[in-house]
Amino acid sequence: MESFEYENRTKIVFGRGELENTGRIARGYGTRFLLVTGRKSARATGTYDRVRNLLEAEEINVFDLDNVQSNPVLSRVRDGIEAVKKHRIEAVLALGGGSVMDTAKAVAAGSVLEKGDVWDFFTGKSEIENALPVLTVPTIAASGSEMNGFMVITDEKNHHKLAAGSPSVYPRVSILDPVLTCTVGPDYTAYGGVDAVCHLLEPYFNGSAPSTPVQDRIAEGLIINIMDATGACIRNPHDYESRATMLWSAALALCGLTKAGVGDHFFPVHMIEHSISALFPVAHGAGLAALLPGWMTWWAEGNNDKVAQLGERIWQIRENDTSDAARKTVQAFRTWLAETGCPQRLSDIGITPGEHRNIAENAMKQAGIWNVADLYSVETIETILAYCV
Repeated sequence: MESFEYENRTKIVFGRGELENTGRIARGYGTRFLLVTGRKSARATGTYDRVRNLLEAEEINVFDLDNVQSNPVLSRVRDGIEAVKKHRIEAVLALGGGSVMDTAKAVAAGSVLEKGDVWDFFTGKSEIENALPVLTVPTIAASGSEMNGFMVITDEKNHHKLAAGSPSVYPRVSILDPVLTCTVGPDYTAYGGVDAVCHLLEPYFNGSAPSTPVQDRIAEGLIINIMDATGACIRNPHDYESRATMLWSAALALCGLTKAGVGDHFFPVHMIEHSISALFPVAHGAGLAALLPGWMTWWAEGNNDKVAQLGERIWQIRENDTSDAARKTVQAFRTWLAETGCPQRLSDIGITPGEHRNIAENAMKQAGIWNVADLYSVETIETILAYCV
């Protein structure tokens, strides 16, 4: 285990009916809020009206930034920054999924930027030093953005989907009411489960520390909970306990706890998927599902032991030959994807081998920013993608 410092700046308010405390909590951060929402679900379920009424009951002035799309785009972030400056916004409240929360964070950081452009945070030209307060009310279990300082935005003109982060954009408070996630359909319930599992697997496999028994067991326990709860939520969308398990597990999956002590690491599967969803209309979780079995197969060629460990602890796979165990582990993961209705290969999301070079070249933008282009070159990424067909 490597040395580390761990801090999480987000206060969590969790439980059935906690949405009703939104106005009271928000009032402590100002009286002029930008309310960030997606395209339709929050309004269709009535959650938008409930939140707006709760805010206005506390004499909070509410201004909208709606129509945030899945795989959020830079132009909408800039619209939000303009709205903040026009209406003298004091804080930002995100009501929705990861795209909404990431947009809210980018708006909060970009609004206080004195020089340059908000995209400079994502290209590495500048660092986030300050931001307006961000509060979140997640309506899907997936990204974990409600409990971390990261965000991902797409420059839709240049087709680059990049990540940025800072302690300044940790949500001050996140209100996790599992009831709000009961209206999520089976497809996005499954995609959310895959996203959360991938958040755990990336540091699990890619950390530089040779021994991480604590981190491994935490990750493995969360993976089991997420897989079990995903299936339960698909079978019964209004199963409160399963929805609660999903929501809290997804938040924990990327709150920094499970990767503290694993040493140097990065998220190569996410890096490659970001290029896919920047170039093609693919849901983030679906893209991860299409990549993960192939990436694990490629990774296992030089790292059988860790993949075999995952198989033994998640699926009770025991083989004398670790390469056999690793192969069966990947197959077990494919089976779970199939059971939840997720893609298992790039062909399942319409990506052909002829697109591989374009995806790999696009991924080099993030690889360069993360200084991992030597590990994940165009040729290496093309090789990985060939495992994913």
